[in-house]
Amino acid sequence: MSTLLHIKGLKKYYPIIGGIFKRKMADVKAVDGVNLTIMKGECFGLVGESGCGKTTLGKTIIRLLTPDAGSIYYNIPEDILEEIDKLEKENPRSSKLRRIREEYDLATFKGRKLRQLRRKMQIVYQDPTTSLDPRMLVKDIVAEPLVAQGLARGSEAKKMVVDMLERVGLSEKHLCRYPHEFSGGQRQRIAVSRALIVRPEFVVLDEPTSSVDVSVRAQLLNLFKDLGKDFGLTYMFVSHDLSVVEVISDRVAVMYLGKIVEVATTEELFKEPLHPYAQGLFASIPIPDPTRRRERPPLTGDVPSPVNPPSGCRFHPRCQSVTDVCRKEEPQLVDVGNGHLVACHVISSELGK
Repeated sequence: MSTLLHIKGLKKYYPIIGGIFKRKMADVKAVDGVNLTIMKGECFGLVGESGCGKTTLGKTIIRLLTPDAGSIYYNIPEDILEEIDKLEKENPRSSKLRRIREEYDLATFKGRKLRQLRRKMQIVYQDPTTSLDPRMLVKDIVAEPLVAQGLARGSEAKKMVVDMLERVGLSEKHLCRYPHEFSGGQRQRIAVSRALIVRPEFVVLDEPTSSVDVSVRAQLLNLFKDLGKDFGLTYMFVSHDLSVVEVISDRVAVMYLGKIVEVATTEELFKEPLHPYAQGLFASIPIPDPTRRRERPPLTGDVPSPVNPPSGCRFHPRCQSVTDVCRKEEPQLVDVGNGHLVACHVISSELGK
C-alpha cells in the first residue's frame, strides 16, 4: 500500500488579540508539530478529547485553514520525498528545495493551484444542519461543487447529482426539497453527496455520525465503507467515539493537546494501548455491566491550556508514571514494532533496557 499523505511538522496557531491596540497577546496552539503518514485506500482514525485539535488538523490538511509551519505532501513520489529529506538536512534554504515545495507542498499552494486541490480533497462536517444552506434546494446544494469547479452545468449536472443521490440512498424525488424537510440521517447523506460529487481521493469525516441516533449511525458507517470501496477513497475519520472508530478505521492516531502521542493499527491499539493517555482514554469507555470495575482508573485532572502548554511531555501533569525527563524534554514518536508509534519517555526507556 503506497502513501497518499506525508505530513511533517504541521502547525496551526490561533492568535489571541487583546489590549487597546488590538495586538497579538498569545497563541492557541491547536496543532503543534504533527507528523503523520496516511496510506492510499485506508480509513485513518483520529481520536482524542474535545479541544485537542482533531478538527483543526483535518481542516489544515485539506487547506481549509492555512498552516503556520510544516509541510503537507500529497501523492508525492518516494524519490522526490527522499530528495526533500536530504535537502532539508544539507541546506534547508536552498533554491532547489524551495522549488520542490512550491510544486508538491500543499502548505504553499495559493490561488488556482489551491482551487484545483478542492477536487481531490473534501470534507463532511459534523452537523449537516449548519453545513447545508437552508435556502438552497438539494439539487443546487449537491451540484454547487460541479459548477464551482467548472465540471458540469444544466442537465449534465442534474444527471450527475441524481446518480450520486442514488448512491447514498436517496432518489430523484428529493431534488426539489430543502434541507429542513429531511431527517438528520438524510441530511448527512446529502452532505456526503456534495463532498463526493467531484470524485475526490481524500475525504475528512469530521465526526459525521455524532448528530444522529444509533441505528442511523450504523447505516452511515456501512455507507462510508461501501463508498470507500466503490470510489477508492482514503478517509480521515475524526471522532471522540471510540466504538465508532473501532468499526471503521484501519489505523488510529491518538491526539492530545495538539500533539500525536500514539499511532497503531486499530486491532493493536484497542488490544493494548501503550501511551498513558491512550490507556486512560480507553479506560474511560463505559462498561455495560454495573457489577464490573475497571482495572485502570479513568483520566484524572483537567486538560492544560493550549495557550500555555506544559513543558516537556504535555501529558505529564496528568500522568501517573511521570519522571523528571518527562517534565523537561518533549518525547518523539518512536516505532516500537510493526509500525506502532508512541511518544513517551517511559516506554522508550523500558524498550532500551
